[in-house]
Amino acid sequence: MHHTLLYILILLFVVFLLVMLAKRIKIAYPIFLVIAGLGISFIPGVPVLHLDPDLIFLIFLPPLLYEAAWYTSWNDFWKWKRPISLLAFGLVFFTSTIIAYTSSSIIPGFTLALGFLLGGIVSPPDAVAAATVLKGMKVPKRLMTILEGESLVNDASSLIVFKFALAAVLTGAFSMQEASSQFFLVAGLGIVIGLVGAHIMYVIHRFLPTTPAIDAALTVMTPYILFLAAEQFHYSGVMAVVSGGLFMSYRSHEVFKTGSTRMNMLGVWTTMIFVMNALVFVLIGLELPEIVAGLGEYSVSDGIKYGLIISSIVIALRFLWVYPAAHVPRWLSAKARQNPSPGWKGPLVISWAGMRGVVSLATALSIPMLMNDGSAFPHRNLIVFVTFVLIFITLVFQGLTLPFVIKLIKLKEIDNLIPEDEQEAGIQLRLNRLALKIMDEKYNHQVKENELVAFYKTNLEETISNTSQRLESLECDETEQYEIELYHQVLLDIYAQQRKELFALRKEKFYSDEEIRKAELQLDLNELKITGSEH
Repeated sequence: MHHTLLYILILLFVVFLLVMLAKRIKIAYPIFLVIAGLGISFIPGVPVLHLDPDLIFLIFLPPLLYEAAWYTSWNDFWKWKRPISLLAFGLVFFTSTIIAYTSSSIIPGFTLALGFLLGGIVSPPDAVAAATVLKGMKVPKRLMTILEGESLVNDASSLIVFKFALAAVLTGAFSMQEASSQFFLVAGLGIVIGLVGAHIMYVIHRFLPTTPAIDAALTVMTPYILFLAAEQFHYSGVMAVVSGGLFMSYRSHEVFKTGSTRMNMLGVWTTMIFVMNALVFVLIGLELPEIVAGLGEYSVSDGIKYGLIISSIVIALRFLWVYPAAHVPRWLSAKARQNPSPGWKGPLVISWAGMRGVVSLATALSIPMLMNDGSAFPHRNLIVFVTFVLIFITLVFQGLTLPFVIKLIKLKEIDNLIPEDEQEAGIQLRLNRLALKIMDEKYNHQVKENELVAFYKTNLEETISNTSQRLESLECDETEQYEIELYHQVLLDIYAQQRKELFALRKEKFYSDEEIRKAELQLDLNELKITGSEH
């Protein structure tokens, strides 16, 4: 037990160092961690890692999906439901079908059922990789919403394809009609269980006397509860987690009312999700020696050959699907034409962002070793190796080139959105005007009698005036936009110097640490208004 704990701690420490190195050399850390894990696995004396699929599906997948759902705007998700559905369901089934027929024709002894099994494994892009690669780049909001929405739902559709194909291989029987009806039943009731469970957690958070620590702990428990409840009845745990996460996110303003609760949750979830994301990607690379050792009757060159063929087909199929899916609905529907056309650049980015990840590998590793009659599961080792090759190619090759593709095509915002600074100023102006209205209607007497209340009203009036002027200045050209960026740089520099001053105050030991921490928190909040959060 002590050796296992030491190994885990060393692995975590190495992962954190690798993430910092990835940031220094400006490579998205999922890509760098896979490559680093692969290199570490060849170091003599490094223990051979066995990645338990249940560990991914039960420990990692629920919180990762829940967090992604939490930061997904329900309004944006619903607005772009058509392209999201076409990718998350249509493209998954299209890819699975083509891969099934292709693999069964090029791999000796590969049946159509095994082909659908492989198709279900390799069809879903990773929920984390694309968002991490694209973070910090100027990608249109529509494209990010579609990519994030696709990654939320496609795991459910691909896992359902995988389960039906696995049952067909094990039993030798398959009915397309039964599979189609079961798909809607499994996905639909998964959503129902997720919403029911989310409503229960909503009631607990809102009406019981919780504390910030309890609220944070309950949010960590929620995705596991939703996932296990759905899987217990053999429905989609993924859809339960996603639907529950979207509901809780939409009602979060009613549930988590205090700033301390929200800040506490932010700290807990940011740390937990970072550690999980970093671990799962390095585990992919570390898993290679066991995958190669399990190839058995196949040579590494055969595995690489089939992996390259399948990878090329998967990448090409995404292009073949995305462009028609982006433009054909606009030809058929007047409502679809109300939104600006994505052109050719938007679909290009979505097509190239189809990177596979740990869910595909965990799904492949979850294939049983033996059939129902006790014989070895056919081609299991080859399927796992092909999956690894596909993950490596899409994650490393596409992940490294995606930023260059975006810069090369000079991608710009597709929709006519209000700039973020203008939105922020507009929201703040509405809130301040509401506060002033309340002061005039309810606390007019206190304004006359209480100097602190009077000062607050005066400050509020000045803030409204300043915000109004700022809002007018934000309707500007590129030259004035440069002035705003310079203004932000000045503020960030001032905040940095103020932090140093707080550190000096702490050494003087005149002010309490609690009050200094409050001031630091306010500086953090002010900085977040400019830089934005991790999401």
